[in-house]
Amino acid sequence: MNGFLNILKPPGMTSAAVVGNVRRLTGEKRVGHAGTLDPEAAGVLPVMVGRAARLFDYLTEKEKTYVAECAFGCETDTQDAQGTVTRTGDAYPTLDAVKAAAQSLTGDILQRPSAYSAVKRDGKALYELARAGRSVEIEPRPVHIERIDVGPETGNHGVMLTVTCGRGTYIRALCEDIGRLCGCPAHMRFLLRTRTGVFDIADAVTLEEAAEAAAQGRLAELLTPMDAPLGHLPRLEVPEAWYKPAFNGVSLPVEAFGAEQLAEETLVRLYAGEVFLGLASRQGETMTWRVILADHKDMESCR
Repeated sequence: MNGFLNILKPPGMTSAAVVGNVRRLTGEKRVGHAGTLDPEAAGVLPVMVGRAARLFDYLTEKEKTYVAECAFGCETDTQDAQGTVTRTGDAYPTLDAVKAAAQSLTGDILQRPSAYSAVKRDGKALYELARAGRSVEIEPRPVHIERIDVGPETGNHGVMLTVTCGRGTYIRALCEDIGRLCGCPAHMRFLLRTRTGVFDIADAVTLEEAAEAAAQGRLAELLTPMDAPLGHLPRLEVPEAWYKPAFNGVSLPVEAFGAEQLAEETLVRLYAGEVFLGLASRQGETMTWRVILADHKDMESCR
């Protein structure tokens, strides 16, 4: 059981609770989620199982897609429908006005996260400080929003948004910013993550489907391979003469790969045939392991 389980997280469940469910289904202690979803949000939540958990620090999740409903008429302290109303207004914008506001928020922008976000301050998440009654100054952070598709309009002064963005972007903060640009308070009423990196909602499974697969002994069939989210990294093949040292975790000479032109510190994927060994980087004249994922049992499949 080594790989990623692409779970369709339901609203009302924490990401940690999803991990707990997967841990029970797999019987694997090494389980973690790759990218948190707020409890009330739904959608794609990649769950790392087994050795895949070692890859957490190397998952960039460069691009994500969300479908959200931006509701006009009030702001809340949490910027979503679960919060306490802090400001109201009825100058409801036209769809064209919403499109213009959204367009002005694309590209590289500065965004101020919610006081109820998971951003850390002094080792604690902001939402923990907010719930404890502590008020802290939150500095804007650079984020990248690739595009925002606006529409259709929904009931009760809502507008659907499809947002493609980089990591660290808060969609509820985006909804509030759109409302302020339009001159009407707004908050996020609904959020669905449809894609994060290579993980798409079309391929996601519910926890119920995962449980059924586990009961039938075919849960491993649902796993995405460990190297799937790492396709942006260069791939190098370990020469057969170096298989044994590689499986033993020995640093390998750069010249063995014919990769003398590889830049210093470049992170690469190493393979023995079709077996994904792990990640390494060039350190001088050697390829030094950063993460080893294969073991001696895997070596049998290379013969």
